[in-house]
Amino acid sequence: MTERRHGAETGPPAEGTPEQAMVARSLGLEGALNARDLGGYRTRDGRSVRHGAALRSDALHRLSAADLDTLSALGLRQVVDLRGLAEVRENGADRVPGLPVAEIDAAEHSATPRTVVPDSPDGVTLHHLPVYAEHYDIYVAMRDALASRDAAAQRALLGDGGAQALMVGLYRWFVTDPGARDRFAQVLKLLAQPGGTPLLFHCTAGKDRTGWAAAVLLTALGVDRDTVFDDYLLTNERHAVIVERVMNAFGTRRIMDEPELLMPVYRADPVYLEAAFAEVDQGWPSFDAFLTDGLGLDDALREALRANLLAD
Repeated sequence: MTERRHGAETGPPAEGTPEQAMVARSLGLEGALNARDLGGYRTRDGRSVRHGAALRSDALHRLSAADLDTLSALGLRQVVDLRGLAEVRENGADRVPGLPVAEIDAAEHSATPRTVVPDSPDGVTLHHLPVYAEHYDIYVAMRDALASRDAAAQRALLGDGGAQALMVGLYRWFVTDPGARDRFAQVLKLLAQPGGTPLLFHCTAGKDRTGWAAAVLLTALGVDRDTVFDDYLLTNERHAVIVERVMNAFGTRRIMDEPELLMPVYRADPVYLEAAFAEVDQGWPSFDAFLTDGLGLDDALREALRANLLAD
């Protein structure tokens, strides 16, 4: 595998300093700290991703009224929720400007894909495209291990490299599982629709499923691999405060004797993203072949994606 630079955890500076670039990427949502814009990244042919077209985020269930106003001001057209059913049950359904709460709740409390269509043609459409393994849902496994407060069981699951192994396996599953591939393909197909942007896609933390979706999208648009990794690692900057707060709470509330065992789950690690790209390399002769044969994105759709998301 080609050696790449993964030390930086701030995005490449679209303008000004890296710190300014990171702040500029944030959507400024109080209830979704990892909500950010993929715009401004340069492609190999000298073009750039349009600002305000493709947005990635953590879950939207904690959005404030001000956050909903912010999303409305962006002219948002589509939201894609990649969370599994258990996550929605535990945390709550999305809040989306202009959509009835009851309809969102019904759509997102489903184990299968559902769509909520707005009343007006310029409203926001919600797509619930759950990405999770029915036979082994990592979110449920983590929840059950924490609920048990059994230090030995937690160590057995997460200790001695167990947590990292779970995450590496998850990222490989993103690529090997046909159902997961179909969900990620749907995100790109929605982004390619005429008038389909701005589109915001998210999972729970905006790190793993959202991270892989963003990595596939940016690679498909021609963004270089180092920049793809830099964008992925920005989650560690956006979520640092939350992770510290959660880790402290787990310790003080005696939920875990060793809260640090969870760090590999909570952090974006380049090893995880490398595992997904390595799985692509093993299964397809090139990334283009993965897009075509693995995700079902034909030339016309990929050209529509570039037309929607790239600027000269």
